[in-house]
Amino acid sequence: MTVRRLLLAAAFLRSVATAMSGVLLGFYLAALALSPAQTGAVIGTGLLGVAVAALVATTAGDRLGRRRVLTGVSLLGACGALAIAAGSSPAVLTLAAFLGMANGMGRDRGAALILDQAILPETTTDRERTFVFAWYNVVQDAGHAVGGLLAGAPLVARSLLGTSQVGSIRIALLAPAVLLVAVAFCYARLPRGDERASSREAPPLSPASRSVLLRISALFALDSFAGGFLTSALLSYFFLERFGASEAAVGGLFFGARVLNALSHWAAAWLAVRIGLVNTTVFTHVPSSLLLVTVAFAPSFPVAAVLFLLREGLVEMDVPTRQSYVLAVVRPEERTLASGVTNLVRLGGWAAAPFAAGTLMQAGSLAAPLLVGAALKLAYDALLYVGFRALRPPEEAPARRPPPQRSSCID
Repeated sequence: MTVRRLLLAAAFLRSVATAMSGVLLGFYLAALALSPAQTGAVIGTGLLGVAVAALVATTAGDRLGRRRVLTGVSLLGACGALAIAAGSSPAVLTLAAFLGMANGMGRDRGAALILDQAILPETTTDRERTFVFAWYNVVQDAGHAVGGLLAGAPLVARSLLGTSQVGSIRIALLAPAVLLVAVAFCYARLPRGDERASSREAPPLSPASRSVLLRISALFALDSFAGGFLTSALLSYFFLERFGASEAAVGGLFFGARVLNALSHWAAAWLAVRIGLVNTTVFTHVPSSLLLVTVAFAPSFPVAAVLFLLREGLVEMDVPTRQSYVLAVVRPEERTLASGVTNLVRLGGWAAAPFAAGTLMQAGSLAAPLLVGAALKLAYDALLYVGFRALRPPEEAPARRPPPQRSSCID
């Protein structure tokens, strides 16, 4: 099995586990009657654990060995899912979420993604790079879709086994743990030569790459902080508390959302060839943020569900284009660090926002995080377009014309 196929298999299984546990976490915290502030604290601490693991992957992933790090974080995540299923007090859940890197975002964005992204450009050409990232994200969102659908498992468990609400969710949380063990098995099969493990320090960033990473990382921090107001766990909590939707309905909604996410990646790669990576990133992100505002004011769950699905058909189109762009404008030997830094600041923003979102929900309105998140994302889109529309990746660089040749005449 080739390296790319192993990465795709691991990404699919990990995405199923992440999406399922992200929604189940919201169900579980609601079933335990935690307050919105406590819910935000558990989710935020889990994302903080994800960020710490990403920092290790960024600074020491190549030195420790990619295969070893990828396998280790997968097994640790499995242990965390089991610990959450066994816990009930806010303190225990917070600790388990941190150590197990519980991803309340419901999207596969962590240490494994950083190392996967560093490997993928080495398997293709500049012209095909965005399409490879599109396929990678299609596989991820296919997993997200399956995970969202499987999040309705507690209802099935209650029907078949007659368990309580809390007990049924605990049973369902065993599935992500099993899936993450399978992910660890995939990574354990990576050839040693493809780990790029080295005892040497990472090469220093060139001045040009350092400038790009500083500026774009600041914008990604803003975007991810906005996204942290919109985690799958908080959104599932919103749909349950605001509209009284059933777990099966919310699970089906997230399944549909992830299917639309997956389809949008192909559209993004196709569009990027025609209008460029930065333009595709911005021009698809703006309408998705505006649609998010309409979800906050929806009068019923069916209306909110339709608006949410329309938003999900656009919101992920920036993912493969953004990933491809970052790794195209730095040198090949800088890709692990570039992938790590940009993903790390995103994780930091995601980890910080749920604390504020939970407080806003409790003090103000359940819809407040949706409005704040949308406003911040619109600001990010404007700043990204102004700051990076002139910096083009290699495949978009204008072709150089050959110098004009002088005509000679013979007397």
